[in-house]
Amino acid sequence: MTKRSDASALKPAREVGIVGYGAYLPRYRLPGAEVARVWTGGQGGTPVKEKAVAGLDEDVVTMSIEAARNALARCGDLDPALIRAVWTGSESHPYAVKPTSTIVAEAIGAAPHTQAGDIEFACKAGTEALQAAAGFVGSGMADYALAIGMDTAQARPGAALEYPAAAGGAALVVGTAEDSLAVCRDDLRNLRNQ
Repeated sequence: MTKRSDASALKPAREVGIVGYGAYLPRYRLPGAEVARVWTGGQGGTPVKEKAVAGLDEDVVTMSIEAARNALARCGDLDPALIRAVWTGSESHPYAVKPTSTIVAEAIGAAPHTQAGDIEFACKAGTEALQAAAGFVGSGMADYALAIGMDTAQARPGAALEYPAAAGGAALVVGTAEDSLAVCRDDLRNLRNQ
């Protein structure tokens, strides 16, 4: 058995990149002032100005499908059937035993010939899904994989994450490096007036 050096232990056999990206945020917002009004009678500040909250008909499944469709829209003419893995990282999957990823794969046209699985890892679940997708494509097992990080707020009243935890997330289509694109833009609107 050949021993690998630490430098190459997690390096894929072929280079990978992001070939499509998409996000989804619910349209509903909960203002910080309303949280302060309910809990403190309007006294004191809140950690954020407002947070996105899911609608009654939204959950991690529906929001993941929207983010995945947005990511696919940025992939040009990529046939969703070429996506050979769908992983959804979340700490708020709606079903105990029915994977979110299989529903997403079906909705976007990646099923039935795809791997699918849900990842739970607190706030790191989405990046774990991305690492799994990069490893799958990097190993040569697939040319394309989809990684999703999506959550809805799950904190109980009075918990530390009740207010700062919100709803939304992103989806990334991972492919070989030759299919990927890097974009860098300078946004001059954010310069300070001197």
